[in-house]
Amino acid sequence: MALTIALGASVALAGCNAYAPAPRAFEQATIQPYRLDSGDRLRVAVFEQTALTNTYTVDQAGYISFPLIGQVPARGQTLTQLEKAIATKLRQGYLRDPDVTIEVDRYRPVFVMGEVGRPGQYSYVPGMTAQNAIAIAGGFTARANQRDLDVTRKINGQILTGRTSISAPVLAGDTIYVRERLF
Repeated sequence: MALTIALGASVALAGCNAYAPAPRAFEQATIQPYRLDSGDRLRVAVFEQTALTNTYTVDQAGYISFPLIGQVPARGQTLTQLEKAIATKLRQGYLRDPDVTIEVDRYRPVFVMGEVGRPGQYSYVPGMTAQNAIAIAGGFTARANQRDLDVTRKINGQILTGRTSISAPVLAGDTIYVRERLF
């Protein structure tokens, strides 16, 4: 009888902890160079080529459509890698020695869900923490668990979810879920 009660209690408690603490990759992702993905808007400048200097958005397939050279893969690339890729393609019959510079004009949004005042999609700002994102989303509701939350993040092509503190940094594209507290 006692074994049955203990087994039932352990199953019930296991259900309360659906997500494990954030994997080590979460922390490492915040100190890595920024990786581009769908929704990022880039300001691309080609020195002395005003016709090529413009803003370009990374499309859903992960490409930017660039004049003369067509589709350029951007998903998963750093800004430096994309600069080199565009310069290499422009060298192939279009420009002798292109000088390409790229900066992020607008980052893809973060999503805040759960026990917040106004769940939704919000603009990402470099250096943003989960607490900043929750404040932008109207703050915690009266039922919110304010100690920790769940963050879903794409790391190296994999989508991972882990439990983090509210002071943890967030990245562009993260989904933050504020759970309801039990008591």
